[in-house]
Amino acid sequence: MNILSVNNVTKKYTNKVALNDVSVQIPEGKIYGLLGPNGAGKTTLIRIINQITAPDSGTVFYKDEPLGPSHIFNIGYLPEERGLYKKMEIAEQMLYFAQLKGLSRSEASKRLRFWFEKFDIMSWKDKKIEDLSKGMQQKIQFIATVLHQPALLILDEPFTGLDPINADLIRDEILALKKSGTAVIFSTHRMESVEMLCDHIALFNLSRKVLDGKTADIKKHYAESKYALTIAGKHELINIPSEYQVNHIQILGDKTQLEVKLLEGNTNSMLEVLLPNYTILSFTEIIPTINDIFKLKVAETGGIIPQSF
Repeated sequence: MNILSVNNVTKKYTNKVALNDVSVQIPEGKIYGLLGPNGAGKTTLIRIINQITAPDSGTVFYKDEPLGPSHIFNIGYLPEERGLYKKMEIAEQMLYFAQLKGLSRSEASKRLRFWFEKFDIMSWKDKKIEDLSKGMQQKIQFIATVLHQPALLILDEPFTGLDPINADLIRDEILALKKSGTAVIFSTHRMESVEMLCDHIALFNLSRKVLDGKTADIKKHYAESKYALTIAGKHELINIPSEYQVNHIQILGDKTQLEVKLLEGNTNSMLEVLLPNYTILSFTEIIPTINDIFKLKVAETGGIIPQSF
């Protein structure tokens, strides 16, 4: 079942089209990657889901109901631009945000203690946000986002400012929330995080959705019949069938690695030729990364690939 359905949504700002007839379906209990270059429309979609702004046309449903103010209590939002009050004590600030999301003060205090103990930061509760590092502020912001146990969690660049240990900590919590049934919309430029976390992805470019589906299915679809082989011994040339194109040969110690592309037929003909003459140590298909697919689709749809990708 889908927790959120965005149907044919269009949004314009003066003469700029931010979203152009966009539809996405966010399934329950899954992590849905929202990808695209800056200005592609991701932030506008997130703002519409959070009801910060409204679409010019199209509909948004939370489960089977038109998205409305009451659904804000079911949504947690971690924005890229953090929204903590720097001179306010952490615990008091967390309790304030939790009450805005419908929790009583006593219930919010109970849940806050749980998270502070889980992250081993109970000693911070009376500190002010301005006294913390960016990474520590990020952990507090994450707690504020999940304290009311939202059914839909929107995370915009959640690992910004985190060292590897704390990034792993937050990553594990995201996966635990997914396991408990929480749906997650995950917006990021870090493709390695997408590979690790996302069950589904949608790629936006120039206000349109240009790719959408299960992550594994998309990677398989964009595979180019390329294979990596490792052969025992040193070989400058490899006798290989004509339906294969050798793209790369590299000798490493007493092994030879090569990359080949299947132009027609199947892998059986290649193995039939190689096995009597060579000892094959490994033979694997080369599956494109999400980063590779991102660059390909952005280029295909007329966008500019950022230098950071």
